[in-house]
Amino acid sequence: MILKDKFLKIISNPKFIFGIYLIVSVASAIAKYLGGPLKYNNYLIFKKVFYNTLDQKNIYLLNPDFHFDSNHYGVFFSVLIAPFALLPDWLGMILWNIANTLVFLFAIHKLPFSTAKKAFFAWLCLQEFITAAVSLQFNIALTGLLMLSAVYIYERKETQSAISIMIGFFVKLYGIAGLSAFFFVKNKWKFILSLIGAGVLLIILPMLISSPHFGIQSYADWFQSLSEKNSSNQVLGNRQDYSLMGIVRRVLGDASISNLTFLLPGMAVFALPYLRIKQYKNLPFQLMILASTLLFIVLFSSGSESPTYIIAVAGVMIWFLMQKKKSALDIGLLIFVIILTCFSFSDLFPQFIKDEYIMKYSLKALPCCIVWFRVIYELMTKDFEKDYQLD
Repeated sequence: MILKDKFLKIISNPKFIFGIYLIVSVASAIAKYLGGPLKYNNYLIFKKVFYNTLDQKNIYLLNPDFHFDSNHYGVFFSVLIAPFALLPDWLGMILWNIANTLVFLFAIHKLPFSTAKKAFFAWLCLQEFITAAVSLQFNIALTGLLMLSAVYIYERKETQSAISIMIGFFVKLYGIAGLSAFFFVKNKWKFILSLIGAGVLLIILPMLISSPHFGIQSYADWFQSLSEKNSSNQVLGNRQDYSLMGIVRRVLGDASISNLTFLLPGMAVFALPYLRIKQYKNLPFQLMILASTLLFIVLFSSGSESPTYIIAVAGVMIWFLMQKKKSALDIGLLIFVIILTCFSFSDLFPQFIKDEYIMKYSLKALPCCIVWFRVIYELMTKDFEKDYQLD
């Protein structure tokens, strides 16, 4: 019992968890760097965004002499990546991963849960964190920004929430989902003005290292880039579209089914809980909306790939940790998420299962789809003043 208590105390220690995440972020960057440029192509794309902005070259064009694939982040990203792009690749990659990790861990720290629950959250997100960290993905920081945008509203820090939302939005459009907590904002005018102020600032910043004309043109180029990417994502059998739409398209073998076929009813279902105005005052209800948001933006995006699931899994963990009495169904769903979503591309599954089933039919998304519908059911039927707990 003494050894067990010591073990539990160690693994729930925030400093220990911070150390593990830090080691993983550094090790992931070093491993990628040692593998050569082909292994850290994502970082080369990010780095080139900064230099293309300086040279006022279209940041969405292919640069086959420098990297394969192309950038899909907003021009404001050139400002975020600048401090890292100026460094040698090995150091820039390490510090980039650390910076993303710090945002994510700070967001976990700010969640209104007990220390033990925060530790549980961090441990169960670790596998998806590794997947994103190995890919040097901004999704890690974006998950943190989305959580912070909601937490700051709970804390009545409207300006900080607005800044979190705008940073996420101007890098990757998912960030706008932070507005899902708008109805819980106490000082709405302060929040709106903060959004406008932060938005104007983030539009201007990249113009300071390029030009106003280039900055404005980049938003038109961004729209075109995302439109083209959306079409290419829907190709059956690629490593994109791990979403609810992707499951249906791939099971039916029909890549022509439009996103709108899913988005319109999906948004209607997502919006239904907002009819329960009397529940707005309950923090668990607000947190469950956050869980729904984190799941929705991944499950209803054709751009969702494996490293994107750090966002959705964070939503699953918020949902699970709030359950007052965890039923066999709740535990079963969590295990289903851990096995099929978090470990779907690990050695847990033979390669032929990964190729012929998991990837072919976007099955990584399936457990999170089921959890999202469960979240919506609870949002529509539960009393959040009595049925949920945070400590």
